[in-house]
Amino acid sequence: MLVNNPQRVFYALGSLPRRQIIAFLSQTALSTADLAERFRMSRPAVSRHLSVLQRAGLISGKRHGQRVLYRLRRDALLGALARFASEVDGPLHYRNPRDAI
Repeated sequence: MLVNNPQRVFYALGSLPRRQIIAFLSQTALSTADLAERFRMSRPAVSRHLSVLQRAGLISGKRHGQRVLYRLRRDALLGALARFASEVDGPLHYRNPRDAI
């Protein structure tokens, strides 16, 4: 399983349109044009959101003819959230930066 960069994952999830795109992609594979129509957003804007989600490892795209269909990588999303939950739920080990001197 691919281990996602937590900063990229949470940056990607920090945007409402990207979370909404993830919700759509959790149901079915969609193209940039399909998403642009659902969101009443330009295709370039949707492409930028998809790029952020891909760099975070949360979605994948597969070419079908001239279209690319995007799908949620559910395992990657759940894995990132589980890792975060385990960090939050685990014991805290605060290191004072001054102790390192």
